Amino acid sequence: MSENKKSKIELSIIIVNYNGKNYLFKCLRSIYQFPPKVSYEIIVVDNNSDDGSQEMVRKNFPEVKLVCNKENLGFTRANNIGIKSSKGEFILFLNNDTRILKESIDLLLNKIKTNPDIGVVAPALLNEDFSYQLSYGAHPNLKNEFFQKYFMKLYFKFTLKRKKDDWEKRVDWVSGACFLTRREILESVNYFDENFFLYFDDSDLCARIRKLGKKIIYYPKSKIVHYLGKSKEIIPLKHLIEYRKSQLYFYRKHNSRFEFYVLKLYLQLKFLFILNLSKILKNRLKYNSEVYLKIFRLIREWGR
Repeated sequence: MSENKKSKIELSIIIVNYNGKNYLFKCLRSIYQFPPKVSYEIIVVDNNSDDGSQEMVRKNFPEVKLVCNKENLGFTRANNIGIKSSKGEFILFLNNDTRILKESIDLLLNKIKTNPDIGVVAPALLNEDFSYQLSYGAHPNLKNEFFQKYFMKLYFKFTLKRKKDDWEKRVDWVSGACFLTRREILESVNYFDENFFLYFDDSDLCARIRKLGKKIIYYPKSKIVHYLGKSKEIIPLKHLIEYRKSQLYFYRKHNSRFEFYVLKLYLQLKFLFILNLSKILKNRLKYNSEVYLKIFRLIREWGR
């Protein structure tokens, strides 16, 4: 075997981090505890953390390739930087607030290798108590988002209780917390759309991969722990605003003009109501009226 083939990296694991030092440490440690059986590299793209994340990686995981951005570039831009810094044929995107379990990565790799029609494969995401999180769904539109928000979580919970782990489901999107794909597929769709700072980037990427004729597979035989929502604790207002920006952009990009304007009208009415309610109840809601005013203005002005 040539020296070039010996040194070839088969899998690149890309982790975007922003002020998540403690979770990042657990994530990296879990990969080395249950490493994939193929040659691999780990790339951490840090979005200018000031909590000591970069120093922690250098000290405890010197073999990790650390890319340090000079500002918080968001999830999609950081992932694209990670892709362009990687060498693997397969690329695993992994949130910093996840923990790998035994054979998690190998099961995903085997699934995509033996099924060339699969474009993306994702594991089941588990809470800390090993209960299941809802981490897949149908293409986001008015009907599907309503169903998922009010009914899907309950349906998902009871459905999984009746199923064994050796099943899989073809879906429209999987959570960006962890999924595996091929480099050539990412190149075919021109990587992540950097207009998404946070949220809906996974749904967008999966939508574009499906247009290639590839399948998106939820594969619960593979499992990882996801400390759901921990990143939101860092900058809650930023997350609220970016969610609405991304939702509106996704609808304009992938859905009909009618659905986009219905969503925009609905959100304006919703946040106008919450804004007025917050003024009446003062500090009894989760956020003060200034927060809801900012979101209302964003929705009203977006896309003009």
